[in-house]
Amino acid sequence: MDHIEAVIVSLLVAVAFLSALATRIGVPYPILLVVGGLGLGFVPGVPDVRLQPDLVLVVFLPPLLYSGAFFANLRELRADLRTITLNSTLLVVATATAVAVCAHALVDDLPWAVCFALGAIVAPTDPLAATAIARRYDVPRRTINILEGESLINDASALVIYKIALGAVGGAAFSLLHASLQFVGAAAGGVAIGLVVAVLLREIRRRLDDPPVEITISLLSGYAAYVPADAIGASGVVAAVTTGIALGWWAPEITTPNVRQELFSLWSSLTFLLNAILFVLVGLQLPAILDALSGESIGFVLGTAAAISAVVIGTRFAWGWTMPYVVRALDRRQIQRERRVGWRLRMVSSWSGMRGAVSLAAALALPATTPQRDLVVFLTFAVILVTLVVQGLTLPALIRALGVHDDGGEATEELRARLAATQAALARIEELGAEEWTRDDTIERMTSLYDYRRRRLKARAGKIEDDGYEDRSAAYQRLIREVLDAQRRAIVGLRNDGTISNDVMHRIERELDLEDQRLEI
Repeated sequence: MDHIEAVIVSLLVAVAFLSALATRIGVPYPILLVVGGLGLGFVPGVPDVRLQPDLVLVVFLPPLLYSGAFFANLRELRADLRTITLNSTLLVVATATAVAVCAHALVDDLPWAVCFALGAIVAPTDPLAATAIARRYDVPRRTINILEGESLINDASALVIYKIALGAVGGAAFSLLHASLQFVGAAAGGVAIGLVVAVLLREIRRRLDDPPVEITISLLSGYAAYVPADAIGASGVVAAVTTGIALGWWAPEITTPNVRQELFSLWSSLTFLLNAILFVLVGLQLPAILDALSGESIGFVLGTAAAISAVVIGTRFAWGWTMPYVVRALDRRQIQRERRVGWRLRMVSSWSGMRGAVSLAAALALPATTPQRDLVVFLTFAVILVTLVVQGLTLPALIRALGVHDDGGEATEELRARLAATQAALARIEELGAEEWTRDDTIERMTSLYDYRRRRLKARAGKIEDDGYEDRSAAYQRLIREVLDAQRRAIVGLRNDGTISNDVMHRIERELDLEDQRLEI
């Protein structure tokens, strides 16, 4: 890549500016980043940036998959495992097939293998824009979890179909039985390797007490699963996701509070930056794609792109409005009737099938000898643009029009957890009161603090009458924050006049910030 310094600076400036603008105008940042990248691609003097497929599939994808899986809600994933599995496998197959049939009918002399490769490329969803909108507009958590769970797995399903189709493009004979076995074997191999890597990393991290080393291992965890799985023909995507889910479940027992704080901040920033850079890179690809199609009819190219995009969106709608009834007919258990999703949430889920950078990376990875490769790449970009921009910008209006809102389940769970933690604290304080090394005045002070917190939480839960607990708590928190702000100003003043170093200031500042975060709102 020429002018690498200019490219890096341009990307970071674009990410910072467009993300800030997206927040200011209330648009999900992936949408604005793609559109902004598209516009930047036509600005004279902007360095020519080409998205290297391996950069996404090997460099970007493992940490993003690992992070998504690590912070995933495992309980909800298990509860909706059937829906997630069907959406991430059979829906991918249905989408790939529908797109292949449409492409074969519209594009003359386009081999079936290339048609199926296109279908596999545009089949997997990218959860970022959809879930960002869903969280902002208080869509029920279960719907968000299903969308995230689907996106964690459907990359693997799509890439397996993609590899099978590429083999057929290269002249390999196609066998449905062999393809099915390859599909199952890749998934099973990915799970096995992911679990082995997770167990090894767990045992290593249990024996460490060195935050920089643990953070480095955390950053490498996705690659440690993805690379060996991909090297032996298993699914690297499934391996990285499996490792992330397992280590996320074991995290409380293998990391210290200090490391957890640092890891959370690091992964929050890293996943945002990786996603943001990818979406800008997606937008920057359009000029090169259009140059490669300069000899094609504009009407044919745009018409085909519109048809393929409609098939991608329509297939998801057809699936969302037929498969639930098939499942209901086959499974009439009471527990399944209780977990049924209403038509409003089904509509939101059907309209949330945005595509992203993985699709474009797979398209760009097509061999140069692929028939009508440039057209396939353009059609992929068109599907990404239509689903991200059209669906992304209209999804908030759809959510508002349908009256979809959060069911309050997460807030109730959080209140229950806080109350349980407070009860445990009081019980332990009572036990410690009998110890010789504890002081009566300290035990009394802590008991009073936690007893007040318990009464306030019970009042919030409606178990007792609120006798002004919330108002007094708010006043107390305001008082503490005023005192913390005074301490911050004091240490900044000491740093400014040279009395203490920057390191000392940051160390004390972090302690004050943690104390601030601990205050309950």
